[in-house]
Amino acid sequence: MTRIAVFGANGTIGSAIVREALRRGHHVTAVVRDPAKVAERHVHLTVTTGDVLDPRSVTAAAKDQDVVVSAVGGGDGPGHLATILPAAEALTEGLRTLGAQAPRLITVGGAGSLRTSDGKQVWDAPGLPDFILQIMHAHGDALDHYRTVTDVDWTNISPAAKIAPGHRTGFYRTALDDLVTDEHGNSTISVEDYAVALLDEIERPRHHHQRFTVGY
Repeated sequence: MTRIAVFGANGTIGSAIVREALRRGHHVTAVVRDPAKVAERHVHLTVTTGDVLDPRSVTAAAKDQDVVVSAVGGGDGPGHLATILPAAEALTEGLRTLGAQAPRLITVGGAGSLRTSDGKQVWDAPGLPDFILQIMHAHGDALDHYRTVTDVDWTNISPAAKIAPGHRTGFYRTALDDLVTDEHGNSTISVEDYAVALLDEIERPRHHHQRFTVGY
């Protein structure tokens, strides 16, 4: 049983990660601002109050954990956009305080900086709304930050270009910095299979100090 602390556990992706981890028999600590908003109930689930923007709160939540997952992003509205890079900075600052006892850090990233088949990046596509572009570039800035970090064992996982709730199939493909597409050029992943990929990475680590991406 792995001890996993999840920031953003009551969001769409975070709650799927919590469910997948519990399904596999791991012990999960959901770290949220308002514990009353966590609907999941399980014998191996602990809910605690914490703030991903406060390094001291990160340190407290991460102590005695094996893995810290951050599912904090900008997908829940404009008020959340400003948390992406500050959360990345607070997470790494809080974890490095624990030194050799620091757990591994796995973060939910964005698709915007992935390379497309024409050699550009997803965020170069015409017609993207300004708010979406802001989220993409904020995730890109967070990834740039992680790539400067050498004293915390981090992994950043970018979803496909389109991620939404759907079905858990257990199937996905991976790449590093190139967008994963199917034979028709579509780049999609369900939230449930994204969570499968993230838990697979926890159980069978392959991407230390790397970003990778998942899609069908």
